[in-house]
Order: sequence, then C-alpha cells, then structure tokens
Amino acid sequence: MSVTSLSLAPPPLTRRAALIGGAGAAAGLLLPKQAGAQTHLQITEGTVAPLPIAIPDFVAGTPADAEVGAGVAGVITNNLRRSGLFAPIDPAAFIDRIVNVDAAPQFQNWKTINAQALVIGRMTRQGDGRLKAEFRLWDVTTGQPLDGQQYFTSPEYWRRIAHIISDRIYEKLTGEKGYFDSRVVFVDEQGAAERRIKRLALMDQDGANVRYLTRGTDLVLTPRFSPSSQEITYMEFGQGDPKVYLLNIETGQREIVGKFPGMSFSPRFSPDGQRVIMSLQQGGNSNLFVMDLRSTLTTRLTDTPAIDTSPSYAPDGSRICFESDRGGKPQIYVMAATGGAAQRISFGKDDTNASYSTPVWSPRGDYIAFTKQGGGQFSIGIIKPDGTGERILTSGFHNEGPTFAPNGRVIMFFRDPGGTSGPSLFTVDISGRNEQKVPTPGFASDPAWSPLLS
Repeated sequence: MSVTSLSLAPPPLTRRAALIGGAGAAAGLLLPKQAGAQTHLQITEGTVAPLPIAIPDFVAGTPADAEVGAGVAGVITNNLRRSGLFAPIDPAAFIDRIVNVDAAPQFQNWKTINAQALVIGRMTRQGDGRLKAEFRLWDVTTGQPLDGQQYFTSPEYWRRIAHIISDRIYEKLTGEKGYFDSRVVFVDEQGAAERRIKRLALMDQDGANVRYLTRGTDLVLTPRFSPSSQEITYMEFGQGDPKVYLLNIETGQREIVGKFPGMSFSPRFSPDGQRVIMSLQQGGNSNLFVMDLRSTLTTRLTDTPAIDTSPSYAPDGSRICFESDRGGKPQIYVMAATGGAAQRISFGKDDTNASYSTPVWSPRGDYIAFTKQGGGQFSIGIIKPDGTGERILTSGFHNEGPTFAPNGRVIMFFRDPGGTSGPSLFTVDISGRNEQKVPTPGFASDPAWSPLLS
C-alpha cells in the first residue's frame, strides 16, 4: 500500500496520481505489507445495515485551515450518510481527540462508540498558498490501515478534495466505485407555473456550487452529458423549430447539432462522445437518427409510422434502448445501435395497461431505468435489458426522468406534485431504499448525472 499525491485545479481535471517522496511520503502511516483488514460492507439488493464510521474534523495548524478541515469532514460525512450505506457517528459521542495524524489511533476509544471504520486527516497550508490535504482510513476492528492519500489544491477547491476522499472511502469499504466527485446538469425553474423561466443549471451531485448555463430567454429541455468531454447536449425551443445544441460547460461556447427539417427531441451522446442520437419528427411520426459529430453524417435508424423517441446507448455502444408506441402505447424496445429489428422488453408487470417512457441504460449495463405510468401512478423502476427482473423503486405523482449515478447504484429523478408547487429532484438506490430529496435553489427537473470528473 502506498500514499499518492494529487494536485487539483478547477474542473475539468484528470486524477493525475504519482508517488512522491517514496518511503518518506508514507512515513508515519504505519502501513504493514499485509493489511489483512476485515471491515467491508457487502452490498446486496436486500436490506443493508449501514456501516458505523467516525469522521472527526481534519487537524489543522491555523484557525482558517481548521475551518476548511471541518468543512472537508462535514462534506465526507454528508456524502457517506446520503449514500445510505454508512452511519456516520455523531461527533458529540467521540471520547478521543485526534491530535497526531501520523500516529496510530487509540482503537479501543473508537470501539467503545461502536465505530467500525475511522477517517482522520490533516490540512496544511503550503508556502505557495496551496492546501495539502491528507487522510487515513482505518479498520477499527483489526487496527489495520485501509488507505492513505494526500492531495494538493487551491483553497477554493476544498470541496472537490472532500468528494474525492469520499469516493476513496466508498470504494475501499464497499468494493465498488464511488460517485461523489461528479456533477449534475438540470433544468432550473423559477416563477409561477404559467410564466415559469427555465434555465440550464450545473451543480455538484450534493447540490452545492450551482451555476447557470443559459439565461432563461428560451425554453430548454433534456440536457445530457458527454461521457468523454466537458460538453452537454440539450434541446431548446426558441425562434422557429426546436433545435439540438452542444454546449461546452467550461467556455460557454455552443453550436447547433446540424439543421433538420421538423422537430428534434431527446438528444443523447454515444459512449465514446463521438455521436449524438436523437428523435426527429417528420409529419405525425418520429424516428431515430444518429449524427457523427466529426463528419456531420446523419444515419436513420428507424423507419416506422410510430413515435420512436428517448434513445439511450448501452455502455459498450453496441445497442440502444428507446421508447416507441408502435405497439399501441409507449413501451421500451432494444435494438442494435446500427438499427434493425427491435425487441420489446416492457410488458406491464402487474399492470398490462401500463405505459413506459424515458428509458436510460445503466453505466454498468445491468439495468435500464424507466418511467412507468399506470393506475394513476408515475413510477421510477428498473428492468434488465432482456426484459426480466422489473422492479419499481418509487411511485407517486408525478415522477419522471431517471438518470444513473456514475457507478450505476443510485438513480436521480424529478417529482412534480403539480398545483402551485413545482418539480424537485430526488435520489433512490437501485434496491428501492434510501429515497432522498436533493437540495436545489428553486424548482428543478430533467436531471442528468455526469461521469466521474476523473
């Protein structure tokens, strides 16, 4: 086990990790050659008992750095608690105070308050003004260290440090990739229902650092992230027919994705970011088309008198799922990404009159999420690509627009109760547990989760 260093700048970033200082960098971590740790959270689709974990404020040398250290510990605590897999212990219960991060903790003091894992850390101001953040993850049961990392960043980016550390802890204790160092683009809605202003907005996955990408002069819908760059694609109703745009979220530069007769809907990137697939309306029906962003060549994928819309690629790019009413009402179909015969996979489990819409493929490839309407309810659910294993995660009025976290374990969606109220964002685990509201400045809809910032 070794300690790595990561220098952080504003997004977009890469997680450049390189050993620095050799053994000197790891000195004081007391890392044995064989850690032999036992604390591990087994994730299943059944009930999971959250893992008790202690996260004291990070140690710091100055009051200003101590404030940041408390903030980092707070963000990590909030991330892990919101995941539903961890139970951070109230600091009021701590009977020990971490002073020396380089020394092994007094594990009995943490066992006494039933902690199974312990996170300790330190914030140090460097001569060039940057912050050095260090953390250690300990298995309290065995007294063995699980991880140790150090990061350098400008002070204003301390929240990213907290998200990256949260991902490290999540992965070490669950065996799965985390999802905290990611962002969400959504439609921010302000004002009364009859004259509501809709703007594209971007935020961290926990609702922090909101910034607006459009001015609200035109109606915007269905923003989607590129998996390979800092771009989103979205639909805008402005002058004339709706148009599909590409927007660089760092520079603000945008361009139209081709010019098509009729209306275009539901744009989404291919997994390699080189193509955009969308639905184009021609007359009373709509079909699926894909555009190569380099050559601008457009290929038609479906040719039916029905309405085919909401396409989404499998993570390997070989297939797509989409919504079609070719069978009489909206259902989910799967076909090759190059077109051809389509297989219907939704048949209304427990309600054969139900309709299905807004399908989206999980980043892990194991499920397709959907909106299901039937019996006066709008449900968010998942189904396997072969049509088996349908499971409803949450129901109510009016749920819509699922999007997967980068690790495929959590789904975000929006709920609009109607009336004088407006839509809000929620998350739910793919097991159907741990539904939580996501904080936003106002009403919010049409969320799309980014990949990890990497």
